[in-house]
Amino acid sequence: MSRIAKTFDRLRGEGRKALIPFITAGDPQPDRTLPLMHDLVDAGADLIELGVPFSDPMADGPVIQAADERALQHHVSLRDVLGTVRAFREDDERTPVVLMGYLNPIEVMGYEAFATAASEAGVDGVLVVDLPPEEATEFSALMKDRGIDVIFLIAPTTDAERIAAIDACASGYLYYVSLKGVTGANTLDVGSVAERLGEIRAVSRLPVGVGFGIKDGATAQAVARVADAVVVGSALVRQIELHRDDPDTMNQSVTAVLREMRGMMDA
Repeated sequence: MSRIAKTFDRLRGEGRKALIPFITAGDPQPDRTLPLMHDLVDAGADLIELGVPFSDPMADGPVIQAADERALQHHVSLRDVLGTVRAFREDDERTPVVLMGYLNPIEVMGYEAFATAASEAGVDGVLVVDLPPEEATEFSALMKDRGIDVIFLIAPTTDAERIAAIDACASGYLYYVSLKGVTGANTLDVGSVAERLGEIRAVSRLPVGVGFGIKDGATAQAVARVADAVVVGSALVRQIELHRDDPDTMNQSVTAVLREMRGMMDA
């Protein structure tokens, strides 16, 4: 059983929902990512989504786009991100880490080389935003051969037939994008999310995480009532941007947001 599956099994037994923070590796500086990952776990993270910096993050809004730009100013590469995961594993063997990003850096490295390097680093899952299931057969097979889950996005417009096709390729969990548009959007209709999750669960037995539009403890709590996991990105990355010149304040501000979400989700 994968580290991701074990985590969801444990939380299910505890009657709790997963809290999954997203940060961009190397933002605002490469040496800040590793200590922040550990602080996220201390603040209540059950899994971590670690963004791989990319020059054209088309699914992301301005907050995460700026984070990618800051990381790329320091020339943070996919290999650097894998090195950060490897260092994280020296002190944390429990918390799953999912790499989230775009296909180009993986293609440059090569599928097989990436699969081997990710496995050796201790990566648990990969979410490639611009890799549709129709084109993921080779990639998914290489990942799964090494025990790495392949996670796919489901949009508000995805129909039942396509959900089934995605489910056939996916493992770990499904990521439901709660809003049409990019990350960082402000309006979240939890009733519509609940309805869509019912449709997804009619097709798939995988846990479903919900992201986009999670901005505070209240929205995290509302989504946790209907989803298996709450994914939060822009709300945390915004704190990184605001306090990027003061590492201690930055970590405290990021973890304060996460602790509020954890507390309200568990209330």
